[in-house]
Amino acid sequence: MLAAYFDSPGGPENLYVKEVMKPHPGEGEVLMKVSASALNRADLLQRRGKYPPPKGASDILGLEAAGSVAGLGPGCKGQWKTGDAVMALLSGGGQAEYVTVPEGYLMPIPNGMTFIQAAAIPEAWLTAFQLLHFVGKIQKGEKVLIHAGASGVGMAAIQLVRLAKAVPIVTAGTQEKLKATANAGAAAGFNYKTEDFSEKVLAFTQGSGVDIILDCVGGIYWEKNINCLSTDGRWIIYGLLSGAEVHGDLFARLLSKRASIHTSLLRSRDKEASDGYQQAFTEDVLPYFSGGTSPHLQPVVDSIYPLQEIAEAHRVMEENKNIGKIVIEMP
Repeated sequence: MLAAYFDSPGGPENLYVKEVMKPHPGEGEVLMKVSASALNRADLLQRRGKYPPPKGASDILGLEAAGSVAGLGPGCKGQWKTGDAVMALLSGGGQAEYVTVPEGYLMPIPNGMTFIQAAAIPEAWLTAFQLLHFVGKIQKGEKVLIHAGASGVGMAAIQLVRLAKAVPIVTAGTQEKLKATANAGAAAGFNYKTEDFSEKVLAFTQGSGVDIILDCVGGIYWEKNINCLSTDGRWIIYGLLSGAEVHGDLFARLLSKRASIHTSLLRSRDKEASDGYQQAFTEDVLPYFSGGTSPHLQPVVDSIYPLQEIAEAHRVMEENKNIGKIVIEMP
């Protein structure tokens, strides 16, 4: 089979399409014929040698995929059959023509949805769902600040905050991205390059601040985050795009607000925890992707690249050009 590959860590130019052995499903695993797989920041980090896959996982890039069931391993419980349209969050291996998946990790593709659209759901939407509900314990009416609002996770989080009857506020780096977040349901959006988002958030919330912050930026945002965090607020860090170093009186400022810091990495979660998020997501959120539902959830696809152009897809994400998900289409 064909797969996205690199021989040594480095830039996008190190990526190429390689013929590798097709995997065989083991005990309780399903073989998926991949139609599409979306790109994630973790793929960029792995390509640079900074985010190795968990022990036992495929070293092929790709943390999510959509396609059809192509075979069943021994011990499968019969919940899937050959030809079923499915999608899955993966620990690796999605950017290839086939991938093996534990049967419990598969989710049905909602009615009327294409493989391209479905590929944009698992990683971003499960991450946002887990951060908001399992880590942040979001409540009706709460205000949520979402950094990188036009990213895959950001666009999913906006819609999930709305679904929870709470208020999404975002930051983004261009007016085009802010317009897209408003179309997705953001109540307010601020350009972090031209505005002090903490002052704008405090003004928008009439001084009360936000109850939850979803932060994939880290380091340079810490003071502004605490400035606009409410008393007893929850600051959830799930990425460190600006680095991990903090200089200043972080603990004193945090303590003065009785605020809490939470951290999360979905890829390193154990199977039991992941199963819990996925089951809840499948039951509580997935039905809203089908046509005719209100509110209607919609994965946001920025662009589609054939597998042969995987390097160009990486360049686009590295330059922060995308609004929503970049999807890789298999041959």
